[in-house]
Amino acid sequence: MKKILILLSLLLACSQTIAHKPVLNENSSYPPEAPYNVEDPEISKAIYSTLNGDPHFYRIDSEEDFNFYAGILAAKIGDCQLEEKFSFEVLDSEFHRIYLADGENFEWTPWYEEYGKQWYWNGPEVGKNFLSNEVFKAGTYYIKVFNNVNKGQYIIAIGDIEKFSFTDIVGLIFSMGKIEDEFWNPSLCGTS
Repeated sequence: MKKILILLSLLLACSQTIAHKPVLNENSSYPPEAPYNVEDPEISKAIYSTLNGDPHFYRIDSEEDFNFYAGILAAKIGDCQLEEKFSFEVLDSEFHRIYLADGENFEWTPWYEEYGKQWYWNGPEVGKNFLSNEVFKAGTYYIKVFNNVNKGQYIIAIGDIEKFSFTDIVGLIFSMGKIEDEFWNPSLCGTS
């Protein structure tokens, strides 16, 4: 019990410096007619997910203008090369493209996230250096995540305001081990 309290205290102390709150998306399908709903689009979150044959769609509804940030990453496992590159489009409420973050024609770079102590492949973003540089008008928007084969594990980062509740921090304790096991598993190296 003492170890858990110490860990919670450390997480609370660090909660203002973690880049994006991790969210494990265990659903394999998010078609346009049933997208993943992103709440509070300015609040930072990193959604870990897996494409299984079809693109994933994320829906943002905002009644107010908001700062928009989105970026795509993949887990970097040891010295393994990036197996699948991912792209995303930002779409308006009618599914017309506003932005294309083209991961196929982007030079993905290794990036170490010091608070999570993990390596990532850093892909394209709408924003700069994990921060928003664009204000979107109130309304509905979609993010479509895809690649050439619509397969593989990716992380979509949305929002840039760091805000973590006590419940979020407790959830991190239980989800981070599963995320690490699923996304940084050495057996995934070279399996695409």
